[in-house]
Amino acid sequence: MQNPRYCCLILFIQLVSIVSFCHYVIPIRGEDETSVVKVDMGIILDMETVVAKVMQISIVLALEDYHANASHGAIRIVPHIRDSKKDDVEAASAAIYLLKNVQVQAIFGPQMSTQTDFVIDLGNRAKVPIISPATSPSLSVKENRFFIRGALPSSSQTKAIAGIAKNYNWKEVVIIYEDSSFGTGILPHLTNALLEISTLVSYRSVISPSANDDQILRELYKLNTMQTKVFIVHLQPFLASRLFLKVKEAGMMSSGYAWIITDVLTGLLDLVDPTVIESSMQGVLGIKPYVPRSNELINFTTRWKKRFRQEYPDMDPVELNIFGLWAYDSVTALAKAAAKMGNTAIPKFKKPETRENLTDLDALGTSEMGSLLLDSVQNTALKTAVSGEFRLINGELHPSPYQIVNIVGTGQRSVGFWTEKDGISYKLKIDGKTSKSNNNQLGAIIWPGESTIPPRGWEIPTSGKKLRVGVPVKEGLQEFIKVERDSKTQAVIATGFCADVFKEVIQSLPYAVPYEFVPVPITHKPTSPGYDDLVYKLLFKKHDAVIGDVTISANRSKYVDFTLPFTESGISTVVPVKGDDRKSPWIFMKPLKSELWITIGAFFIFIGFVVWVLEHRVNKEFRGPKRKQVGMIFWFSFSTLVFAHRERVTSNLTRFVLIVWVFVVLVLTSNYTASLTSMLTAQKLQPTITNLNDLIKNGEYVGYQKGSFVEDVLKGMQFDSSKFRSYSTLEEYNDALSRGSKNGGVGAIVDELPYLRLFLNKYCRKYIMVGPTYKTAGFGFAFPKRSPLVPDFSRAVLKVMEGEFMNNIIQKWFGNETDCTQKDGMAIASDSLTLDSFKGLFLIAGVSAGSALLIFLFIFLYQNREILATDDSIGQKLSAIAKVFDEEKDNSNSKTEKTSEGNESRTATLFAASEASPEVLPDLPLQSPEIRISDGLGASPAPEGFSTGEPGTPVQETITGTIDERFKRALQETVQR
Repeated sequence: MQNPRYCCLILFIQLVSIVSFCHYVIPIRGEDETSVVKVDMGIILDMETVVAKVMQISIVLALEDYHANASHGAIRIVPHIRDSKKDDVEAASAAIYLLKNVQVQAIFGPQMSTQTDFVIDLGNRAKVPIISPATSPSLSVKENRFFIRGALPSSSQTKAIAGIAKNYNWKEVVIIYEDSSFGTGILPHLTNALLEISTLVSYRSVISPSANDDQILRELYKLNTMQTKVFIVHLQPFLASRLFLKVKEAGMMSSGYAWIITDVLTGLLDLVDPTVIESSMQGVLGIKPYVPRSNELINFTTRWKKRFRQEYPDMDPVELNIFGLWAYDSVTALAKAAAKMGNTAIPKFKKPETRENLTDLDALGTSEMGSLLLDSVQNTALKTAVSGEFRLINGELHPSPYQIVNIVGTGQRSVGFWTEKDGISYKLKIDGKTSKSNNNQLGAIIWPGESTIPPRGWEIPTSGKKLRVGVPVKEGLQEFIKVERDSKTQAVIATGFCADVFKEVIQSLPYAVPYEFVPVPITHKPTSPGYDDLVYKLLFKKHDAVIGDVTISANRSKYVDFTLPFTESGISTVVPVKGDDRKSPWIFMKPLKSELWITIGAFFIFIGFVVWVLEHRVNKEFRGPKRKQVGMIFWFSFSTLVFAHRERVTSNLTRFVLIVWVFVVLVLTSNYTASLTSMLTAQKLQPTITNLNDLIKNGEYVGYQKGSFVEDVLKGMQFDSSKFRSYSTLEEYNDALSRGSKNGGVGAIVDELPYLRLFLNKYCRKYIMVGPTYKTAGFGFAFPKRSPLVPDFSRAVLKVMEGEFMNNIIQKWFGNETDCTQKDGMAIASDSLTLDSFKGLFLIAGVSAGSALLIFLFIFLYQNREILATDDSIGQKLSAIAKVFDEEKDNSNSKTEKTSEGNESRTATLFAASEASPEVLPDLPLQSPEIRISDGLGASPAPEGFSTGEPGTPVQETITGTIDERFKRALQETVQR
């Protein structure tokens, strides 16, 4: 007994089916068939292909779903299907028939780009929209107003492919494409997308659809001899099946290879024989537009499979593909656009007025509804599209995310996604935006050969040619690179510092790289190549690499790629050293510069003058004849140089000036002594020229190495090229510098630091490095642009430089560089002291002396203000002032008399004491310098005075003589009384 609920459900489904049928067949709301508005739509497909059959079923289902919707009113879409039979002419004939005889208001198709190209022209002429699933980028929506693309162009996937190459750092790829408009249309877009990530298309392999298996195999063998192991395949399914069978046969579906197939092949992979997929396509990566799973898609897929089995019962089961989904959504969008036109009758085509001698094209006429229908469908968006997000913008389908799949077994496994905004990602949100929590990496991929390690993208082919390494051949400096040829095998042998580094780098690579040296002469003649030409040979594929003492420069890096440098960088100058100045009779003048000598002399005179002015009126030692006073000015100031001045000073201003000046003299003499001692005891190499500007100023000749880029550097420094002389060996450097510019040599050698250090290591006592060091990038190995070898070689260079090998090889070719301690860094511009070092001292001394002088003048003028207040002329006033200044200043009389009486009292006491005890005088304290008798002008205070005796001078004798003289005079005065 059946379940009652089950029976009720069956009855309900039957009832709904009957109602839907009546709604489709019987006019709505009592309207008769004459009120139905019909819109004719042409459909042009290659019905011999599986893709056309898939799209046909999708179109039929789309029209049924449209007519089943009551909201569309009385608009009925009438399809008219025509078969193009894989022929462009048939497609054009079908379009003309539909436009001329049926007068369709829109055409869906054709599916092939070559067919669509001509049909678009017919649509533009008849003003009928053409909705085509053709993917060729050569079909431009902007240039054809009535063309609407109902599929994504093949150019939209190029950035996704480039994203995969960038993710694995593949620097070179090979494109295998079909020799048709389908294949060639993607090339410029794919090449540009790869160039944006610095990936080079090293080769383009074109395969004709009519090529036999032998031709395909020969092309694959050719590809296998190349270094690049990343292949992008843009073929249709049938030709791709034949290709991958031969790929497996050629041994190119193994570990180390990477294969990427484009969206058409990935989307139609079910059309490829499963045995071919399982045997010859394992590990291949593919990309295709992402179609999210939805209830609409699931229901539609079920209906589509059922309908396909009904229409084509004799065919093998076929899977619904992206072109079937796009066909369903395109026809749905077109039908909805037609429904917006209303229930008004569709007008016929407007025929040309002249009907005589018209061709079929001229007789087509133009559609009056086509422009309105085009405007409506050009910007349509379907909310429930089965293909995901179906949105037309200006006649072009809006790009959707791309899904990246890995072929494993007979199926596809999703490993990631790509979007225009976020690039590569592992997961994708429902709305099409990548999840922020996921990194920019793909999922686990099974590569060809069942490898889980991503291919490096290139390999040195064991059966191919060796790496051709260009090496410079030159006359000298063979410590860096030397090229010889074996007398027996005629093989090229390269030795030297650079060659040894290269060989060690090769050994440090994680894989074997067979190579051979190719000698390139460097003779620096107008007809022979230099280092630049050696590097540029890489640009023309004459070499695979260039090694040697090749400097990395900005200009060269425009054309080739360099590894990291393996030597120090810089350009400097070597000049001869001066002779030994210690033998010069004027070496005592060397410690101070001429301007400092002049300044010191001027200050000696100035200080002497200030002291004379301050002491002239109050100190008898600064008075007397004019010649004596002038001599005193020079004597007193210059005697302070050795602290030999014995003149007593009485003015406090003078003492202030002398305190400051003695300190200045002390500093000057200390520095002079130190500098002179250094010159006489420490031998330093002094350069003949201190910088390159001196060379330009003096018009000296400059030497450099033949073939070096240093010549261009010198020209950039405004050197006269007529002053250039090139050399090849260290011996030539030595000879040129020894002769000098005046004798056919040069005044300096300008070269890179490695060469100059080698030169100084050999001639370190004769030459010295001077001037600034102009930075360069150093020596490096050169490779063609975007060579995949550069990253690995650079890492190997770092590994070699970090080890002990570098020190050993430097010792081997250049010797112990510490043997010559003065080879560089000893170029002192001058050991002489300059005025700049003592400006502060002279400023203090000048301000002190000038201030004292001004204070004296102010006091003097104030004391003699009565002279200035007279009515005499200026000359008379100045004469009176000068006369007063020249007069000796008279001390107070009371002070003089008091001092005199005190002296007489002390003298009488001494005299009485001498009579009472003759031994008193010998016991007087001889160390006191205060016992001194004045010369009749009154006793001057003994403690005053600025007198400095020479060190070691016996003061006792002077004091004894003074006491004896005073004693005699006192005794004489007593007797007279």
